Amino acid sequence: MKGMILAAGKGTRVKPITHTIPKPMIPILGKPVMESMIELFVKHNINKIMVNTSHLSEVIEGYFRDGHHFNAQLSYSYEGEIIDGEFKSKTLGSAGGMQKIQQFSGFFDDTFVVVCGDAWIDLDLTKAIEHHKEKGGIATIVTKAVLTEDIHKYGIVVSNEHGLITNFQEKPTANEALSNQANTGIYIFEPAIFDFIPTEGEYDIGSELFPLLVEKNIPFYSVNMDFQWLDVGNITDIWDVTNDILNGKVNGYPIPGTQIKAGVWVGINTVVDFEHCNITPPVVISSGCHIKNGATIEGPTVISANCIVDSEAIIRNSLIYDYIHIRDFMLLDQKTVFNNYCIDRDGNSDCFAKMTKESVSSVMKDALSDLSTFTQSTTEK
Repeated sequence: MKGMILAAGKGTRVKPITHTIPKPMIPILGKPVMESMIELFVKHNINKIMVNTSHLSEVIEGYFRDGHHFNAQLSYSYEGEIIDGEFKSKTLGSAGGMQKIQQFSGFFDDTFVVVCGDAWIDLDLTKAIEHHKEKGGIATIVTKAVLTEDIHKYGIVVSNEHGLITNFQEKPTANEALSNQANTGIYIFEPAIFDFIPTEGEYDIGSELFPLLVEKNIPFYSVNMDFQWLDVGNITDIWDVTNDILNGKVNGYPIPGTQIKAGVWVGINTVVDFEHCNITPPVVISSGCHIKNGATIEGPTVISANCIVDSEAIIRNSLIYDYIHIRDFMLLDQKTVFNNYCIDRDGNSDCFAKMTKESVSSVMKDALSDLSTFTQSTTEK
């Protein structure tokens, strides 16, 4: 069976991380989000997969290549234009990206599945496809019930007692919402769907294609399924997802390394003396790290591969990505450190500059009174 992963977006809500890597490549506990989606496809015999790319496409294509390592066949559809002899990113929208592929090769010749490349799910795709075929519609949206207080975060799908979709609401308030069924960005289509997508230009599935189907009274359905759905929409989501995994709220997501004691996982070739470090679980310390004696690490925290944490450093509730050196007297509290960026929960990347003198002195225990000296400490890639 055939599928498509949508991976062309710029990931503006996840900046500055997406200055360096595209959103589908953001690692959750060391694994790119899109890798988990490919594995799910293959598990349900969807092994011929198209991926539309644009922003930093070379990162995605260089990692996954032709897909044979995942027991799949992958091909890529680059969305961009040539300006002054160079390729420039220019996305076509989710539906426009599908149509570009179809116009090129007619790839989608039977029922196919389309998913976003920035979420982790454990959905029974086989069951969802069976439901789609039983209904006989041109399309099916997989929905998931969300809490009333979370409705405003999602596109809401409105359907009748038979599952026939009648309306959409884009991020309504709880009082305005006509249902609690969120659009998960997981779609099942028949090839006839391309009759409703322009053959050229930008076109979106959620905001343009689906409302058009409702307007034309074309039968398509929703199916509400119970599954785990971890959506990586912004910086806060990355933290929330990781936090839920480490605290045992997500079943089945692999935690890297060996669990050496309750709530502590350590990779190979890592140097850490737990008798002389202050480590409070849940904590993941990946391979090739050096945690020096005296360092303080309070979970939930993830320290990725090949990092150094000096003896007077304090890390609390933070995500530290690969090849980062956390120096003496540095305090990282609810921060994400990626390349040269230190990002707070709101996505601000100047958090060192915002530290107060009081917070610095409490960390250093009066060992250093000059704030300017402290703020000169930086992370090293």
